[in-house]
Amino acid sequence: MQMPNPNQDVLDRKDQVIARLKSILGNGGVISDPAETKAYECDALSAYRCPPLAVVLPRTTEEVAQVLAACFEMEVPVVPRGAGTSLAGGSMPTADSVVLGVARMNEVIETDYDNRFIRVQTGRTNLSVTGAIETDGFFYAPDPSSQLACAIAGNIAMNSGGAHCLKYGVTSNNLMGVRMVTMQGEILDIGGAHLDAAGLDLLGVICGSEGQLGVVTEATLRILHKPEGARPVLVGFDSNEVAGACVSDIIKAGVLPVAIEFMDRPCIRATDAFAGAGYPDCEALLIIEVEGSEVEIQEQLSKIVEIAQSHNPVDLREAQNADQAARIWLGRKSAFGAMGQINDYMCLDGTIPVTELPYVLRRIGELSKEFGLDVGNVFHAGDGNMHPLILYNANTPGDLEKCEAFGAEILKLCVEVGGCLTGEHGVGIEKRDLMSFQFDQQDLIAQMRIKDVFDPKWLLNAAKVFPLDTSNAHRAA
Repeated sequence: MQMPNPNQDVLDRKDQVIARLKSILGNGGVISDPAETKAYECDALSAYRCPPLAVVLPRTTEEVAQVLAACFEMEVPVVPRGAGTSLAGGSMPTADSVVLGVARMNEVIETDYDNRFIRVQTGRTNLSVTGAIETDGFFYAPDPSSQLACAIAGNIAMNSGGAHCLKYGVTSNNLMGVRMVTMQGEILDIGGAHLDAAGLDLLGVICGSEGQLGVVTEATLRILHKPEGARPVLVGFDSNEVAGACVSDIIKAGVLPVAIEFMDRPCIRATDAFAGAGYPDCEALLIIEVEGSEVEIQEQLSKIVEIAQSHNPVDLREAQNADQAARIWLGRKSAFGAMGQINDYMCLDGTIPVTELPYVLRRIGELSKEFGLDVGNVFHAGDGNMHPLILYNANTPGDLEKCEAFGAEILKLCVEVGGCLTGEHGVGIEKRDLMSFQFDQQDLIAQMRIKDVFDPKWLLNAAKVFPLDTSNAHRAA
C-alpha cells in the first residue's frame, strides 16, 4: 500500500508543534511519547501502521477549533479519529500528522422526546446513545457490529449502517444536524433539530466524507420509539446461491423485515465453535427479523416462511421467546471475533443489487479457489452490503499482497454488477486506488473540488479516499 513521504519540515519542527498544542490543551491533552503514540498507529485495518507525530485529546468544540487553527497556521496535517474501529484504514496517521481523537468528548448535551432527537458529543459510543434513552422507550437505530466500541464521529465519517439498516437506514438517514470545525478553526452548525434545513444539503456532503472536510464534534440524531416486539427466524440452505435467491425473492415480494443477515459455512462453523449458538450444519443461513405488534409479526413471518420454504431449506427455526431470539443472533454478533480466532483476515465492504447476490456469491467462491485463500461471507443481505472476510497469514510472505489482490477483484465485481466500492466502511486507504474503477476523472475532480473549498491546504486526513497520483496532480494544477 503506497503512502506519501512525510513532510520533513514538519518533522523537524516536532518540538515546536508539540509545545504549541500543549499551550492549548495542557500536558494532559497531548501525547507525544513515541511509546504511547504507537497505540494510535493504526485502526482496525491493522495490516498497515504508522505512528503519528503526536496525539491530541480535546474535550470541547472550542478546544478542537484552537487545535485545528494552530495546525492550519503551522501547516501540520491532522487525522480525525473516533474510536479507531475503521476497517478501511480511515484513521491511519502519517508520520508528520497529529491525530485528533474525540474519545473524551462523550457527553449527552440535550434530549428531546417530543421532537424525537438527542444531541451528543461525537466521541460517545454508538450503543451508549441508545443506553441513554432506552429506559424511556426510545432507541437510536443504526447498529454497526462494532457498536459497543465505535464512536458517533466515525459513524458519521463512514456513514455506518448495521444489521437493522434495511428498515431504518444508515447514519445519513438518522442524522439531523452536526456541529463541525473546519481546518481553519471555524465552527459551523449544519442542519439541526428539524426535518429539513434550507439551502444546500451540506449535511449530505458531510456524512460519509471520511474526515476530509472537517471534524464533527456534536451530532443531532433522530431517535425512535421502541417497537412493540421483534422476532427473528433462522433459515438454513444447502448453497449460498439458494440463500441469495431467497433474499431476492423476499425483497421482490414487498416484505420489509427489519434485518436480513447472511452467513456461509466457514462463518457458521467458526461462530458455532466460538459462541455455541447451535446453528444448523448447512452451507448458508439467513437470520430474518421482523418487528411490530404481534399481528404484524405473524403476518410478516408467514410470508417470509412461505417464501423460504419454496427454496427447500434444510432448517427453519422461528424464535418462540427472548432466549431463543438471543441465541439466533448470538453467532452473527460474534462472527468477526470468531473468524479472527482462525486466522488474520481482511473484511471487505462492497455493495451490490440484491438481485445479483446468487451470481456474486458464486463468483467469490470461484475467486477463492483461484487465489488459494479461504473466504467467509457474513453481511447485511437485505440491502446487498457484502462483508467477505478473506483469510490470510500475516506471517507468510506474499499472503497480504495476495489477499489485497483478491479483495480488489471482489470490489471490482461489485461495481461491475451495478454496485459500489463501499457501503459503510468507507474508502480510507483500503479502496483508495480503486476509486478510479468506479469514478471517471471528472467525477473525482468534482469530489476533490469540494475538499478544496473546506480544506484548501489539504491538511485533513491526508492520503485517504483519492488515488495519490490523481490528488497530487489536482493540487498541482
